Amino acid sequence: MAGSVREFDVIVIGSGPIGQTLADKVRAGGLTVAVVERELVGGECSYWACIPSKAMLRPVVAVTEAQHVDGAREAVTGPIDAESVFARRDRYVTSLDDTGQANWVKSIGATLVRGHGRLEGPRRVAVTTPDDEVVVLTARHAVAICTGSLAAMPDVPGIAEARPWTNRRGTDSSNVPARLAIVGGGPVGVELATAWNGLGSTVTLFDREQRLLPRMEPFAGELVAEGLTEAGVTVRTEVTLESLRRPVADGPVTVTLDDGSKHEVDEVLFAIGRTPLTGDIGLETVDLPAGSWLDVDDTCRVRGADGWLFALGDVNHRALLTHQGKYQARIAAQVILDQAAGNSVDDATPWGVHVASADRSAVPQVVFTSPEAAAVGRTAEEAAAEGYRFMVVDVDLGAKVAGANLYADGYRGQARMIVDEDTRCLLGVTFVGAGVTELLHSATIAIVGQIPIERLWHAVPSFPTISETWLRLLEAYQN
Repeated sequence: MAGSVREFDVIVIGSGPIGQTLADKVRAGGLTVAVVERELVGGECSYWACIPSKAMLRPVVAVTEAQHVDGAREAVTGPIDAESVFARRDRYVTSLDDTGQANWVKSIGATLVRGHGRLEGPRRVAVTTPDDEVVVLTARHAVAICTGSLAAMPDVPGIAEARPWTNRRGTDSSNVPARLAIVGGGPVGVELATAWNGLGSTVTLFDREQRLLPRMEPFAGELVAEGLTEAGVTVRTEVTLESLRRPVADGPVTVTLDDGSKHEVDEVLFAIGRTPLTGDIGLETVDLPAGSWLDVDDTCRVRGADGWLFALGDVNHRALLTHQGKYQARIAAQVILDQAAGNSVDDATPWGVHVASADRSAVPQVVFTSPEAAAVGRTAEEAAAEGYRFMVVDVDLGAKVAGANLYADGYRGQARMIVDEDTRCLLGVTFVGAGVTELLHSATIAIVGQIPIERLWHAVPSFPTISETWLRLLEAYQN
């Protein structure tokens, strides 16, 4: 049954980190905000993705790193306590209780509306509440779609009876399967292979690509594959899943590949990509295709919606990463505030307050495996495709960086920077190795700040740290 109509300046559909960031910024700017959420306040990242996976991975990686240090290795005398890891994860996801995050939304002065929100034409959202009532919200200035994405699933025979895991079951299960097959060699696949192998599963990773982490520099996937294999994971690349079979509900799953081989496992987890959660949010009422990625400009305004509709985070497919979606939310908030105030919006100047420039040239990403992989900006392949005149500079961290070898005996890792030969600024940087994730922001700053090589020479890294990687990269470039 329909309820009353309530008016706000801004309506945010989706209360994950991206929606929360937008709500916080526009509310701080003096606008009224309604936040609509159909599941848990906090979204996928908080309960089934970034937070639980990293909570599970940290104990596994910590033990692996200790095993690579003489003296510490001898102290590692038993397996990881899976129950303690699950308890740690549950603590970080607040046992799937969103009370704290819901209270935070209310604390900033926003109105939380629980239920499924659907557009009903421009600036109008109908929310079906858990009690099957309909609350109608209207927006004076903007509606933002922050509904995120869900795991993509293949159309293969037997998938329904196999009841495969996605990232959700892969991060909220508290039972360790004896044998786990993971399909997909991207960041989610390799991270969950690392986690479940460390927790005691016999893991086999299948990927149709030639190498793991295909969007990073080739050596990243190669070194991560070596680390997984050394840890006991079986890595199979250039294979495609043909079918699944699970005749008994609680029995094993038979995985058949395109090479004719069959593999019996206890569970199958798919990590082959994402699809947008835009199929049932009323896009057709504003002449946009339902179920599609939303096409936005650099201000994150949806094209074809006359400036009032925004799409942030996964749904716009610019960069499917939480931190990048929050960045878009900060940009969009400024656009909304200025539009509401009647101020001009500059959507043409790169790196301005209204333009999400980093989405195109400085997207940072960390893969929390052992070794870690971290990258920002363009790969060599991408720089070549875009027509840059560039130099590739590589450094073997184990051979050249003293701090790396003090971090782990027999350190294995590599760093690469891509230098624009015309501007002598960095186009991209990739690090692979234990402890390299904390180097990444320095690379991000160098790229965003367009700092030339000549000035980077004056940024002196401390000895003996892994950050001396920067000095070795600069020396290699000079020589």
